[in-house]
Amino acid sequence: MYKRVDVACALIFDQASEKMLMVKNKKGDSYYWSLPGRAVEVGETLEAAVIRETKEEAGFEVEVGGLYSVREALFSERGDHALIFTFLAKIIAGEMQVSDPDEEILEVKWIDINTANEFMPYLTDELKISPDRSHKMSPYYFHGEV
Repeated sequence: MYKRVDVACALIFDQASEKMLMVKNKKGDSYYWSLPGRAVEVGETLEAAVIRETKEEAGFEVEVGGLYSVREALFSERGDHALIFTFLAKIIAGEMQVSDPDEEILEVKWIDINTANEFMPYLTDELKISPDRSHKMSPYYFHGEV
């Protein structure tokens, strides 16, 4: 039986260098790279989760743009059924630093798209990130309590 987990991530490009922001995550004795973001907390909107996680994991305050993609993954080891929402985001303040209260982030850095794809082999295929970043975003709107 799988438990549903919503994950919100930020896709942030540095306009000057054409690099993207990535974080190095600790997993037991090993590590993996990802976009900033993690599980959405109870009562938290997707947008609020992107803002909180980017601040904790990378030290930046961001303005969240449109919904870039929605992906789905089953993590049988943990029993999680994850819906992964990736938003474009723009840095508005802060400086690069890890301030993760869970101490699961080892490093944060700007990485070119080819290296990013080596770190996350599915990145450019599944997120459809092209060198010219011509991907059309999906609309996202939080309707509030209904």
